[in-house]
Amino acid sequence: MDILVGFVLPLSLAVIMLSLGLGLTLGDFARVFTRGQAFLLGALCQIVLLPIVAFGIILTFGITGELAVGIMLLSFCPGGVTTNIVSKLARGDVALSVSLTAVVSLLSIVTVPLMIAWAVGHFMGANAPEVSVTEVAITMFLITALPVGIGMLIRGLAPGFARRIESGFVTLAGVLFVAILGAALAANWGVFITNLATLGPALIALNIIMMLLPLAVAGALGLTWQERKTISIEAGIQNGTLGIAVAPLIAGSAVAIPVMALPSAVYGITMYLVALPMVLWLRAK
Repeated sequence: MDILVGFVLPLSLAVIMLSLGLGLTLGDFARVFTRGQAFLLGALCQIVLLPIVAFGIILTFGITGELAVGIMLLSFCPGGVTTNIVSKLARGDVALSVSLTAVVSLLSIVTVPLMIAWAVGHFMGANAPEVSVTEVAITMFLITALPVGIGMLIRGLAPGFARRIESGFVTLAGVLFVAILGAALAANWGVFITNLATLGPALIALNIIMMLLPLAVAGALGLTWQERKTISIEAGIQNGTLGIAVAPLIAGSAVAIPVMALPSAVYGITMYLVALPMVLWLRAK
């Protein structure tokens, strides 16, 4: 298990982020300035609205301790490469999706360490492990921003090669995602079974709210239907792999996947129960 936590999990996340970088160009970041309103709303929904809704869900369902921290950790994570694929399936604004994923993923190097330090202290109190914001930030840089940068460098220097290997890395990322979810569930099976009746509905509620609320807000602001769909997907689908990979670092565990990784693992399953019918509805419209 120590090999899984110390090597396989970070490496798997790095591969997933590399696959994201292979599909990015500098133009995806420059688009932030040309799609101001849509980008700003999408970013605020992910960075601000999602944690607020997650906090409300935790209070509503009476979730405490490490599981509460795990839900907050999930809410701090960006969407990841999955949202770009889902936006395409939903016939959304793929360019906007890519820009949001790229920028919010890089911002998470700062936002996740700061916000998770608060969540650990708030929900675990005297039992809270000591969280080094600097250590978490450095680790996140190494397993998220650096692989994205390498992927972009490959794309810039050898675009043809990047396009040829991109689909393979995306497939590998999907396989690793499933493997990581399975490992997290297996490591906390007893806690999973005990809390499934509460944790499952809570995460489903979070998913539903965060797909419908941004959709409504974007509509009220007069954004196009494609932009509304994309913002809904970006805010409603999170990178559970990042939550699972970062949890051991926060919990101070080098040999086991901690309980606070469980919400991200369960979300990786329940997400599809909500996202699939939602995407089919968005695509139809």
